Amino acid sequence: MSTTLGRRSFLGLAGVGLAGSALGAGIWRSRQDGPIRLGSGRHTYEWVPNWAQLPEGMSFGNTHGCIVTDAGNRLLVNTDTENAVMLFDSGGKLLKTWGKDYAGGAHGMAVVAEGQQEFLYLAHIGRHELIKATPDGEVIWTLGYPRESGLYENADRYHPTSVAVAPNGDIFVADGYGLGWVHQFDAGRKYRRSFGGPGTEPGKMRTPHGLWLDTRGKEPLLAVADRENHRLQFFDLDGKLHGLLDHDLRRPCHVHQRGGDVVVADLAGRVSIFDEKNQLVTHLGDNPDEGKRAQNGVPREQWKDGEFISPHCAHWDRGGDLYVMDWLAQGRVSKLRRVA
Repeated sequence: MSTTLGRRSFLGLAGVGLAGSALGAGIWRSRQDGPIRLGSGRHTYEWVPNWAQLPEGMSFGNTHGCIVTDAGNRLLVNTDTENAVMLFDSGGKLLKTWGKDYAGGAHGMAVVAEGQQEFLYLAHIGRHELIKATPDGEVIWTLGYPRESGLYENADRYHPTSVAVAPNGDIFVADGYGLGWVHQFDAGRKYRRSFGGPGTEPGKMRTPHGLWLDTRGKEPLLAVADRENHRLQFFDLDGKLHGLLDHDLRRPCHVHQRGGDVVVADLAGRVSIFDEKNQLVTHLGDNPDEGKRAQNGVPREQWKDGEFISPHCAHWDRGGDLYVMDWLAQGRVSKLRRVA
């Protein structure tokens, strides 16, 4: 049975988790041949078929990145093609694309308001760097590997997968596909510290894949999707471990928050929602075929509405609708319209 260190628990205060629960995992129709509904209670959603409206001849290509929204509720979606960032409205209309120079590795994103303007922070696994740009594609600066950490022989060992920005402007970058550290820089891009590093014990990481600034408590915490340790870890903004969520997760890739709830994209075939106490609310779209979970090459004819395959990112928009990116070679981004 899993042991859980809750969201607001201090280390050493253990409680029993809900491992193995399938709460709300079912797929059902609101009426015969009607829309597919997922979830339960206040997290009930309708699957929106064929949400993304791409021009004739265009496809997503490999979807191996993230989804974020800007102040205008535009959705920014990564792909591995020369359309590294694709902007949609909530109805699925493609508004623009950019990023030809960033094809093949645009992976993690964060939209941050700075004064009266918003900026996009983009972690790129292939270029070994962090990019700051406007949401419409004007590049402001790039930040390379953390040479000052002394952990890297060269930039080729550094493959950043995610980024989060603190209220004071500090920048956190997860080297999820590299050496397994989280690196912290100040607002001026000066290196501050590194924490984590490879291992299985609390505070160590195996593929720190996703970051999110968790503001549900009195003080913000950095949530880390520690994918291959099958858990989320929560750190204060000085890099000290605060607690764990280590139940009801398989291979968590990414975290997003709305109010007191967080949604976790789980690469192994489902999306999960947890409440402010980090207790499971519901699973969404759990794939019953274990052979398809966390697989990139599942052909389109085997995809089913209402079932995920390899959820890589999940993100709520301002109205509470949920968007999910599956890690699939042919590209898949799905919309779940919130109905409760």
